[in-house]
Amino acid sequence: MAVARPIKRRKLSPTGPTKDVSSAEASTQEGHLSRIAGWDLEQNYEQRPRKQKKDAESTRLPIKTAEGRIERLAVPVAEQESEDSLLDSGNESASDINEPEPVERPAAVPVRQQIIEAKEELARIGTLLSEDPEEHASGFRKLAEIANSTNPTVKKLALATQLAVYKDVIPGYRIRPHGEIHKDEKVSKDVRRLRSYEQALVSGFQTYVKELAKSAKASGDTSSQAAASVSTVAISCACNLLLAVPHFNFRSELIKILVDKLSSKKRDDDFTKCLETLEQLFRDDEDGNPSLDGVSQLSRMMKARDYRIDESVLNTFLHLRLLSELSSRGSQNRIDKPASDTPKPKTKKEFRTKKTRKILKERKAVEKEFSEADAIVSHEERDRLQSETLKQVFITYFRILKARIPTLTGAVLEGLAKYAHLINQDFFGDLLEALKDLIATSTNSNNGEEEEEQHTEHETPQLSQSTSQDPLRASLLCTTTAFALLEGQDVARSAASLNLDLTFFTTNLYKSLHSYALNPDIELSAKSLRLPDPHSPVSVSVSNPAATTTTNNNNNRVNLKTPSVLLLRALGAILLPRSVPPLRVAAFVKQLYICSLQLPEKSAQAVLGLVHQVMKVHGRKVAALWNTEERKGDGVFDAVRGDVEGSNPFAGTIWEGELLRCHYVPAVREGVKEVERLVRDIK
Repeated sequence: MAVARPIKRRKLSPTGPTKDVSSAEASTQEGHLSRIAGWDLEQNYEQRPRKQKKDAESTRLPIKTAEGRIERLAVPVAEQESEDSLLDSGNESASDINEPEPVERPAAVPVRQQIIEAKEELARIGTLLSEDPEEHASGFRKLAEIANSTNPTVKKLALATQLAVYKDVIPGYRIRPHGEIHKDEKVSKDVRRLRSYEQALVSGFQTYVKELAKSAKASGDTSSQAAASVSTVAISCACNLLLAVPHFNFRSELIKILVDKLSSKKRDDDFTKCLETLEQLFRDDEDGNPSLDGVSQLSRMMKARDYRIDESVLNTFLHLRLLSELSSRGSQNRIDKPASDTPKPKTKKEFRTKKTRKILKERKAVEKEFSEADAIVSHEERDRLQSETLKQVFITYFRILKARIPTLTGAVLEGLAKYAHLINQDFFGDLLEALKDLIATSTNSNNGEEEEEQHTEHETPQLSQSTSQDPLRASLLCTTTAFALLEGQDVARSAASLNLDLTFFTTNLYKSLHSYALNPDIELSAKSLRLPDPHSPVSVSVSNPAATTTTNNNNNRVNLKTPSVLLLRALGAILLPRSVPPLRVAAFVKQLYICSLQLPEKSAQAVLGLVHQVMKVHGRKVAALWNTEERKGDGVFDAVRGDVEGSNPFAGTIWEGELLRCHYVPAVREGVKEVERLVRDIK
C-alpha cells in the first residue's frame, strides 16, 4: 500500500513586528515574491545540459552467476594521461616549444653492399621466373624496378638479367595486344590465367625495351663514362634479343635502337656490333618481315640524314636473303605460271548440309588462327614481302645516284651490279643514262687529277684524300651493272627489243683494258692485307700511323669483288653472245693477249680461259689472227685507238702467244697451248 505524502505546513510569522516595517520595503518584498511564484524550477532543471561519462564499450560476453542472474563484466578503465601536461609546460620558453625535434636518418648503405644485395635479389627473381613464370609473373615488374637504380653497376646487372630471363620465357609465337582480346568472352580458368600471364609478359617486355632505348641514347655522350658503359650493355642486350626472338612483339623498337646507333659516323665497337647484327638478321630471315622492317627503317634514316652515313651501312643490303630466293630472271609485272595442257577433271560437287558448312567454316577460322600463332608465312606472302623489300632497296640506290654522293657511289654500283637481274625493265633506260653520266664524271675527274698532280704538288693531305677517287673501279662497276641488267638472256637481242644502246659501255671498257692490266691491285679486295703505297702523296706526308690506316680504309670502298672478277664478268657479257660482230671480237681478243703479258698469274690464267670460251663460240670469225697468210685487213693495227671497229684488228696477228709460251707459270703456258690447239681444230 502506497504511503501518503505528508502535507507541508507553512510557518506563519508573528504579526507584531510587521507593524514597524515601512511601506516601501513591504512593496519590494511583495514584488519579489510575485516573481518567484512565476518560476518553473523543475522545468529549468530538466532543460539544463548534463555531463555524462561515456563508458568504454565492452567486447566481453555476458556471464551467468551462481544465483542465475546474467551480468556483463566491466572493462577496467585505463588511467588517463594528465591533460595538464601542456599547461605544466607553460613556464618553458617559447623558443623551446617551437624548436622541431631532430629526425633520425637511416645510415647510408655502402655501394658494395648495394651491389651484393642486388645480385642476390636478381638471382632469386630470375630463378623463380625460370622455374614457373606463370606463378611469379610479378617478377617482371620487380626486375624493371631494380633496373631503374641510379647505381650503374646495378643497372647493368638488371639489364643483363632481364635479357637472360626474357630469352628463356618468351614463347615461339607473337602475343596479341590486350585490346584485341574480347573481355566478355567466356573462357576457362586456365585460359584466363594464361592470358593474364601473357599480358604481364608483354607489358614487362615493353618496359624493358623502352629502358634499353633510353639507356642506348647515351652512347655518344663522352661526359660520363658510367653512362657510356650502361649504353654499351643496353646495345649488346638489344642485339642479342633481336637475333634470339625476331618474331616477338616490339621488333621494330629493337631495330630502331640499332638504326639510331648506325646513323652516326663514329665507328666504334657498338657500331660494329649493330652492323653485324643487322647483317645476321638479314641472312637468317625466313619469312621476310624482319628484313622489311630493317630495310624500311634504314631507308628512312638515310633520307633524313641526306645520306651522310657510313658506307658500310649501305652495304648491309647486300646480305639480304632475297638474292638467293628470288628468281634469276628480270622482274616483270606479273608472275608467269606454267599452264597445264590437260584440263582438270570435273569432280561432282559434294552435298553439304548447313550445319556441315558451318562446322567447316569454323574449322578454317581456327586453322587460320593457328597458322598466325605459329608465324607460318605462305610462299605468296613471302614473295610479296621480298618484293616490297627489293623496292625499298632500289629506291634508296636511285636516290643516291640522283644526289651524286661520292662516298656512296661505289656501294650503290656494287649493289646494282648484284641486284641488276631483279630490276624491272621499265627502269633500264633511266638507269643506263645515270650510269653513263657516272662514267663520264669519273673519266673527267681522272683527267683533272692527272693535270693537278703536275701543277699542285704541295696540296695538303686532307684535301688530296677527299678529292681522290677510284675512277677505274667506278667505271668498271658501271659497265658491269649495265650488262648485268640483261643477264641470263641475249644481250644484243634484249638491247634491240628495249631500244638500249650499250655501245658506250663497250667502247669505254675497250679503252680501259690497258689501265686495268697495269693496276697492281687488280686481284686484291677490301679484306686483302696490303701496305700503303710509298709513292702516294698521302702516305708520304702523313706521319701518323692511325691516319694512314684511316686512309686505307677509305680507299677500300665496297670491293666485295676484286676488279679482276668484275672485268671478266663484263668481258663475258660482251663477247660470249653469238650476235657479236667479228671486228669487235677480234679487237678484244688482240687486246686481251696484250694485257696478259702484264697481268698477274691468276688473272692471266682467267683471261686465257675466257679467250678459250670465246674461240669455241666465234672461232671461225677470228681464226685468221693466228695465221699471217690469211690477213684480211690492210694497214697497221692501232692498239690505242678508242674506236673498237676502227682499230683494224685483222691487220695484225697474235704474236703475243709466242711470248706467253715462255711464261714463268706452267698453267699460263698450258692455257696458251689449249687456245692454239682449238684454233688448229677449227681450221
